[in-house]
Amino acid sequence: MKVGVIDYGVGNLGSVLRALEELRVAPVLVNRAADLHATDCLILPGVGNFADCARLLGAGGWTTALRDEVQGYNRPLLGVCVGMQLLADSSTEGAESGQGTPGLGFIPGQVQHLRALGCTQRVPHVGWNGITRTRSDDHLFHGIPDGTDFYFVHSYAFVPETPADVLATTDVGMPVAAAVRRGHVWGTQFHPEKSSRAGFRLLRNFIEGPAC
Repeated sequence: MKVGVIDYGVGNLGSVLRALEELRVAPVLVNRAADLHATDCLILPGVGNFADCARLLGAGGWTTALRDEVQGYNRPLLGVCVGMQLLADSSTEGAESGQGTPGLGFIPGQVQHLRALGCTQRVPHVGWNGITRTRSDDHLFHGIPDGTDFYFVHSYAFVPETPADVLATTDVGMPVAAAVRRGHVWGTQFHPEKSSRAGFRLLRNFIEGPAC
């Protein structure tokens, strides 16, 4: 099993790699888009600004290569934090036009600022927060009960076009997507690699799932 962690210039690469090593998985740090095809499944980290991350993906040839792997070869993909947001069609963060900053478009929807969605709590949302599963048929949360805390750091949230693409929500004064899935593409707004035992279980579920 070759679990590729995508190094496109941003992201919590060190913590993701250490978490996978704790699971006795030998991760492959992929720092060239051409090497994506040599993996069995992929993890797309991301921190900071959506527009900056999207620009780096485009400049490094990652956008085209990821679409080839995920849409052409059905390569399983897990996006983490901004990596999850990049799965969307677009984001209002860093947008220079009314269309928003384009994302990968793997899961239809838009990323919006928490304030624009009606959040009345402190932004950015930082810290441990419980999740509520909205679907019980997905292996990503197998063995992880409702209410389990995960570690979040974000000011924006992904609003999928289709509610059925939401696997779990978290409450920030109103529910927002904590995890999403469409087909063989998953995303978590929280950082599983920083979420202790529950986060490690989620990573194992992804790696050992039927898609990988």
